[in-house]
Parts: sequence; C-alpha cells; structure tokens
Amino acid sequence: MEAKAIARHVRVTPRKARRMVDLIRGKKAAEAITILKFAPQDASVPVLKTLESAISNARVKADRAGEPFRENDLFIKETFVDEGVTLKRFRARAQGRAARINKRTSHITVVVAAKEGAR
Repeated sequence: MEAKAIARHVRVTPRKARRMVDLIRGKKAAEAITILKFAPQDASVPVLKTLESAISNARVKADRAGEPFRENDLFIKETFVDEGVTLKRFRARAQGRAARINKRTSHITVVVAAKEGAR
C-alpha cells in the first residue's frame, strides 16, 4: 500500500526544502517525523506537514481497503521538491528606478509505503 501527499505553492525556496527532504528520504515515517520536529531550519515545518498528510492518507486508504494500519510499518518511499511559481515583486528606488524581487515557491511531494513483508 502506498499513499501520497503534495503541498503546492509553499513559500520556501526549493533549495532549502530539498535539504530537509534529503534528510528523511528512505527512513521510517516515525523516525522522519522526529528528525523534522527537531530540525532548526524553517523549511522543516512544511515538509513535516506534508509527511503527516501522507501518513493520514495511508490511514484512510487502509481503512477503505479493510486492511490493518500500522504506522510503524510505513517508510518514505519517495520524496522530492519541484520549483513552483515565482512571485514577482517590485521595490521603488530613487530616480524612478525599481528593484525586482523574485519570491520563489516550492511543490513538495512525499510518498509513503508499507514494507512488503509487513502484514
């Protein structure tokens, strides 16, 4: 069984979010939650929310299929960060000039799966 969660338009640069995603890739779900809760980076919060959403999606999927759900059997099968839309902002400067400011966003995807032999 496999469940997926996607967070779109997250106001974190993709480079910073990838640092967090690389920390948890391939780990057990419970261990990944602990890592993200104690990580000092601000990008860990949206990654943690996406991971918790994927775990909840797995719980709902198991209930619908009538299968037993054990959170300890879940591991992070796949996780990645894509670049989202870039918000363009302008700041006024002297003599009619304008400074262009680009605010980057991310799309965070987390896929959790149960171990093959776990039943």
